Amino acid sequence: MSRPGSEAVGRVRARDDVLGYLLKHAHLALEHRAQAALAAVGVTVRDLGVLRVIASGEAQSQQEAATVLGVDRTSMVALLDALERRGIVARRPSEQDRRRNIIALTDHGREVYQQAESRYSEIERDFTAPLGDAGAAGLRQALRTVLSENGHA
Repeated sequence: MSRPGSEAVGRVRARDDVLGYLLKHAHLALEHRAQAALAAVGVTVRDLGVLRVIASGEAQSQQEAATVLGVDRTSMVALLDALERRGIVARRPSEQDRRRNIIALTDHGREVYQQAESRYSEIERDFTAPLGDAGAAGLRQALRTVLSENGHA
């Protein structure tokens, strides 16, 4: 007598039937295209993520940016150090808590962010074009739902 689901145990799933494989390789393909497009602006996909949370007001401090992006604080400091050296972001101590650094885009940083975001949006549109507008919106909504149901904002 077979157990429920036991027929699946003996079957090897095709890579393109494994959600983790699909998500990982779709992400890698998108990131590869985006890195190439952003190189002309002089930022990476990771840099753009930091610039986006600063520009949106979602994060006002290094610690908040690290939390929003799921990056450890040491890595965030290194990212911000590099962006600050290039005049893209500025840090200053918080008036309420001198141990806390407030981060903001410089004027140059806002220009860099706008150029990078424009290029990245174009790459996303091209990447999801085979799905059509409704399919791309559906993919985003499905991923938001899965993330939300699994404890991620």
